[in-house]
Amino acid sequence: MGSDDLLTLKNPLFANYVFYTTVVLLKMFFLAGYTSRERLTRKIFANQEDVDGFTDNRGGTHKIKLDDVGVERIRRNHLNDLENIPAFITLGFLYLFTDPSPVTALWHFRIFVFSRILHTISYQVPLPQPSRAGCYITGLGVCFSMAFQILSKIYRM
Repeated sequence: MGSDDLLTLKNPLFANYVFYTTVVLLKMFFLAGYTSRERLTRKIFANQEDVDGFTDNRGGTHKIKLDDVGVERIRRNHLNDLENIPAFITLGFLYLFTDPSPVTALWHFRIFVFSRILHTISYQVPLPQPSRAGCYITGLGVCFSMAFQILSKIYRM
């Protein structure tokens, strides 16, 4: 495959990167929507304008509350995604330019995505530790592996 095809879906390596990046982004967007759903269901909001905008004529008990256990659990899970997924997307993209083995790259992408999905499940169920920590460390390990390979490739040139 020519270098002109590196960043096209004709390149299986890039196609896998696009697929797994899309999956993990959809998972992250799911958590954003899930947080909003929980706020609406529980009638708990973080801002006065939301209380004003979603209060119905039936005299509901909408209120500002920043420490609802259910909403905060989902929100923290989403924040954790916001801290980890952009790093994966960036490192994964740079990793493509190191000419990695397609099989090795595919496993990096798969392991990261599955670790984030399992992290979400272990966070929301909740499962006892160290299940969530193990998922987090696994995803972090994938990112460190790609970062190490990127730096190694640069310094071998």
